[in-house]
Amino acid sequence: MLPHLAAHAISSYTAPGDLVFDPMCGSGTTLVEAMHLDRHGIGIDIEPRFTALAAANITLARSQGAAGTAQVFTGDATRLLDLVPASAVGRVALVLTSPPYGRGTHGLVRMTDNGVRKRNHLYGDRESGNLAYGGWSRLFDGFAAILAASYRLLRPGGTVVITCRPVRRQRDDLIDLPGELLAVAQSVGLVPVQRCAAMLAAVRDGQIVHRASMFGLMAVRKSRSEGLPVHLVAHEDVLVLRRGTVP
Repeated sequence: MLPHLAAHAISSYTAPGDLVFDPMCGSGTTLVEAMHLDRHGIGIDIEPRFTALAAANITLARSQGAAGTAQVFTGDATRLLDLVPASAVGRVALVLTSPPYGRGTHGLVRMTDNGVRKRNHLYGDRESGNLAYGGWSRLFDGFAAILAASYRLLRPGGTVVITCRPVRRQRDDLIDLPGELLAVAQSVGLVPVQRCAAMLAAVRDGQIVHRASMFGLMAVRKSRSEGLPVHLVAHEDVLVLRRGTVP
């Protein structure tokens, strides 16, 4: 999640002193932006390597003078009520998250005598229970469980913001992930408020300047050379929902 996206959502839907929750917090972007905006954050991630990064980022934000506080817990967010403090139930102003719809990260690359090599480019592993490795059905079921539990944490009128984008399961099979996640969110009692677009690219002199990785750019060029009209992803869908009256 881009830091500016997280900061905009936190500024728009919460006030100083409010509690912000990310059930799949990764390296802690949501938590850090909440701290810098004088909010308090709680995050969960199933991967210990990422919660260690989140904890380090929380410490860095504190050293930079961030007025808010944050906690991060390692565990399976489908059982998040067993992980977060009981005092958070009914107090969360904003749930802000992005589901793991892929097991790849940008990682790091370097040139070797044998070509380009990547490292730190995988988000966890299959044995950890990470939803990124379980297929679409398990992802949607797990996300429903996470949102249902998050509903319990939300205060009356609390907001849920989900960022996501369509993804390709195969070269010619585009999955409407935003539409699927919207249906999941509604199934647990969340009420749609807005559907927005968050740019992942700059706009300069009327032209889009993309942020795609070299590998993403190569994949698009290869697909187009084979006659498949693939485009670089330049935005994410942002789903905004509120806590309804009946969970």
